Amino acid sequence: MQKILIIQNKRIGDVLIASVIANNFKRKYPDSEVHFMAYDFTTGVLEHNPNIDKIIPIREKELKQWRNLLQFIRWVRKQKYDIIFDPYSKTQSRLICKFSGAKMTVGHKSRKKFGNWNYYTHPTEALQSSNKFCGKAIEDRVHLIEYAGDFTPIDYAPKLFLSEAEKQEDWLGKYKDKKVIVMGVLGSTPQKSMPYDYVAQVCDFIASQFDVYLLFNYSPHQKAEAMKIYELCHHKDRIILDIYAPSIRDFIKLMAQCDGLVANEGGTVHIAKALDKPTFTIFSPYVNKEHWASFEDGIQHTSVHLREEKPELYTAFTYEERKKIEADPSAMYRELKPDLYLARLQAFLARHVG
Repeated sequence: MQKILIIQNKRIGDVLIASVIANNFKRKYPDSEVHFMAYDFTTGVLEHNPNIDKIIPIREKELKQWRNLLQFIRWVRKQKYDIIFDPYSKTQSRLICKFSGAKMTVGHKSRKKFGNWNYYTHPTEALQSSNKFCGKAIEDRVHLIEYAGDFTPIDYAPKLFLSEAEKQEDWLGKYKDKKVIVMGVLGSTPQKSMPYDYVAQVCDFIASQFDVYLLFNYSPHQKAEAMKIYELCHHKDRIILDIYAPSIRDFIKLMAQCDGLVANEGGTVHIAKALDKPTFTIFSPYVNKEHWASFEDGIQHTSVHLREEKPELYTAFTYEERKKIEADPSAMYRELKPDLYLARLQAFLARHVG
């Protein structure tokens, strides 16, 4: 029996798509023992996954403290893992791999010229591009397991698993008389958030064109900012504010009962896709759509990106150039006016809720 560990110390969407490693490994080796280490606020996307035998939650701030990191490395060594997959390859996870004692460790090489210190027994290069329907972010993660054997045919689609009890929970209550569109009104960071007046414009457009409710979604610490957007909206009677999912697991249960998602690119989009809900994604100007636009067919899942609408605004789209835009994307975001994509949004919603 093989014992493996997957380390994904990043955000919600990253953790969900990294779970494809567990799904494919367990399918080929059903007797294997699969553990998954992730930040504690992300583990909701892993719960009830039959391909993961143990979830190891960690706190981001604690892992970045050397004392805690050394303690965790010692714990990992005691587990005697056969294989460790490190999809995100950050300093902490690289050190865990280097001193883990595992027979095989697989992770991406550092971008820095002198940043590779034999962290992995099998260092890999990130793919230069992707022609897969799943997008480069998922393909990069699946690429790691190819070092551990032949897993074809690969299942690239991340999955979420709800218990029977969770399926019976009533999240929408009195709002079942209309279809419900979840509105991701804020991104996970300010750099991933549209201008507030643009968000309000999109909300008003949907409310004026379709007989639906709009359910505002945001993180707990973003409530004050979400209310600023609400105050800018004219169709407040269509906006649901009294339903809120306090945890990622609760959001999954709530999203499963709604009819679609319109949002900035991020973890909620990956959750909706894993639940087979229609998604309309608005990408931040610095995010590489090729990496994250998974399973887009223009029907069930579609998106918009400033680079496609106004390519003349980009001199290059290298990693370095994208980091510069990320530092302050506000001017570029202003260029992505809703008028550029409202016709496509209308067609998308007409197909799914019209």
